[in-house]
Amino acid sequence: MLRSSANSGLVLATQRLGGITSRGTNLSATLMKGGPLAERVRAEVADDVRELGQVGLATVQVGEDPASTIYIRRKHEAADEAGMHSVDRKLPASISQEELVEEVAALNADDGIDGILVQLPLPRGLDDAAAVTAIDPVKDVDGVHPFNAGELYLGRPTHVPATPLGIMALLDEHRVPLDGARAVVIGRSDIVGKPIAHLLLQAHATVTICHSHTDDLARQTLDADVLVVAAGVPEIVTTDMVKSGAAVVDVGINRTESGLVGDVDPDVAKVAAFLTPVPGGVGPMTIAMLLENTVRAARFRRGLLAFPGIRG
Repeated sequence: MLRSSANSGLVLATQRLGGITSRGTNLSATLMKGGPLAERVRAEVADDVRELGQVGLATVQVGEDPASTIYIRRKHEAADEAGMHSVDRKLPASISQEELVEEVAALNADDGIDGILVQLPLPRGLDDAAAVTAIDPVKDVDGVHPFNAGELYLGRPTHVPATPLGIMALLDEHRVPLDGARAVVIGRSDIVGKPIAHLLLQAHATVTICHSHTDDLARQTLDADVLVVAAGVPEIVTTDMVKSGAAVVDVGINRTESGLVGDVDPDVAKVAAFLTPVPGGVGPMTIAMLLENTVRAARFRRGLLAFPGIRG
């Protein structure tokens, strides 16, 4: 868990709007940049690795999707920089489900590996759910095993997906009030939308989840003190959909002819009090929190933290 406190000077206000402090009608949002915070998290992870001794992270990639290859390379670079032992299992797209499960089982049994991440989605013909369920829950640093997802649902988080953890860390860093706030999440994925909704709920926000079947999306978003957008649709949220003084977290990163864009129109900065930039907002936090999850898994495995009793 991040030990550093937030910079109290970031919330400068002349007006309270539904629990979020704004600066009046002519806002210029404070950018919630992930890079500086992620750098601090990664430095703390490196300290923890030195304290624990060897900490191991393994990734499993099936097939050769270029975007996945880049993302996994970045994970391993960050793990190596933190002093972790990292293992990169690259498997052919032709692998059978049984063979994939056997590969995961071998990593479960490897005492030098504390965390396992299976890169999803898998190629056509392979079952994502079966691969995820094969991971030992204590090594599930992506927080996607049904056991860990269930613990989060019950308010007893064990491993939580890295992106939602990064979002919560950014909100905490900028002292965005959540207790009693109205939070709207656009997107209901298992890796972002659902877990961030649960984390916000556990922080005592009143949470609404919107998705592709939500009628009149703006009706919901205009009520949000905290708006988390993880729809995967370029600039689906525009300025006229955002409440003045809101904190807006843009999880999306979309490749378009004009370059990389988020799910939120950058002009939202004119009405929001806080906004994550794209790129450079949530993205750096995801890898940092994955490393933090791996340290947490190492502590679980060494008995330094208590993990629920399914491991016997």
